[in-house]
Amino acid sequence: MDSVRLQKIWRNCNITKATKIRLVRALVFPIFLYASETWTLRESDKKEIDVLEMWCWRRMLRIPWNAFRTNKAILEELGITQRLSSIVQARILTFFGHVSRRDNDSIERLVVQERIEGTRSRGRSPIRWADQIKAALAVPLHECARKAAAREEWRRIVKRATTLK
Repeated sequence: MDSVRLQKIWRNCNITKATKIRLVRALVFPIFLYASETWTLRESDKKEIDVLEMWCWRRMLRIPWNAFRTNKAILEELGITQRLSSIVQARILTFFGHVSRRDNDSIERLVVQERIEGTRSRGRSPIRWADQIKAALAVPLHECARKAAAREEWRRIVKRATTLK
């Protein structure tokens, strides 16, 4: 859906704030979140995701760029309990759990658990996808894989790691 048609929706006073929130979550965020399970995020990337989210909420509420309103106040006004960067993190962790429960000889599982032999290119080591799993949970990767085997426990761990603090 193009931005001109969305602007007409944001300007319409007959549409409630709750409906506009649902529209953002249904029309804008899914486009952004497509294949986000496979992203490798640095802290700067998470901040940029949060900037995008706040830009969407401010456009929806028609708050001018020079109005002094804190992000926290806007999120409280809208009743947002989970940031977009947390949703991305939850999708990454959920996908890790899904892959970790596959067969032991699954190529996806071998790659995610870093059991593939080989050499890397010269230079600084890039941030690996598995590194963000370890950083999010502050647990070694083999321990994360063991916890992911219990599906319900893994869901609780993901929820705890990604809720708004």
